[in-house]
Amino acid sequence: MKPLISASELQVLARQDQAPLILDCSFDLFDVSAGERAFEAGHLPGARYAHLDRDLSGPKSPRGPVEGGRHPLPARSEWAARLGQWGITPQTTVVAYDAQGGCYAARAWWMLRWMGHEAVAVLDGGLAAWVAAGGALETGAAATPGTAGPDYPMGDAAMATVSAQELAKRLGRVSLVDARAGERYRGETEPLDTRAGHIPGAVNRFFKDNLQSDGRFKPVETLRAEWTPLLQTGAEVVHQCGSGVTACHNLLALAHAGLGEGTLYPGSWSEWSADPARPVAVG
Repeated sequence: MKPLISASELQVLARQDQAPLILDCSFDLFDVSAGERAFEAGHLPGARYAHLDRDLSGPKSPRGPVEGGRHPLPARSEWAARLGQWGITPQTTVVAYDAQGGCYAARAWWMLRWMGHEAVAVLDGGLAAWVAAGGALETGAAATPGTAGPDYPMGDAAMATVSAQELAKRLGRVSLVDARAGERYRGETEPLDTRAGHIPGAVNRFFKDNLQSDGRFKPVETLRAEWTPLLQTGAEVVHQCGSGVTACHNLLALAHAGLGEGTLYPGSWSEWSADPARPVAVG
């Protein structure tokens, strides 16, 4: 399945007997209940709500962000259980969306791909694109995940990750891309994490630069032209951001552009900056 699906394509699939399972991933880092309120006010018909903290992240370490960052990945067994509760099997087509440019939906997309799930896509343009295409909305609170089915079957992880310790050893030998806004990357401001700046050697590609003004992803040719100069030829591409969420948007953009899948550093800047022994660059 292609990593992006248009609203019109989703409308066609939704009319079939085996309609896709839809995940609404809308969220706000500064108001963690905002996504649920927005879901209650209007969501795609039949959608389930995927909360960034409860569903798309694991428990924070007792040591704080220095171990795993602000949004650590859940154990794969826990994620498998959640997918089973939503009724997702390897045969289920899944479409994720949000109202924030796709950054939270991209996290769900990556996590499903991490489990080896092939039939998953992000709704290009999100909620706004669905409404603009004449799509109907439902209202009402999100249902609590139940016991719809068995845990999702687990094989080996299908998407690569790297730990802080491994990344520290490989700095200078990987193509490291930071998905945060430029002012955070340069160290001019830091609203969320311990220190300002970036991991030495990282280049900046703000995830929103993958989008057009209407919130849909740029054409493949444009993404290839913009991304290719950022990637070191022959080097492993490692993606990071503040806490391993918006980095998935860059991973999605590269997959859409046919430029490979890359590696995610899940702890990202929130983990890296929390350890005073790790080097930091500014500018």
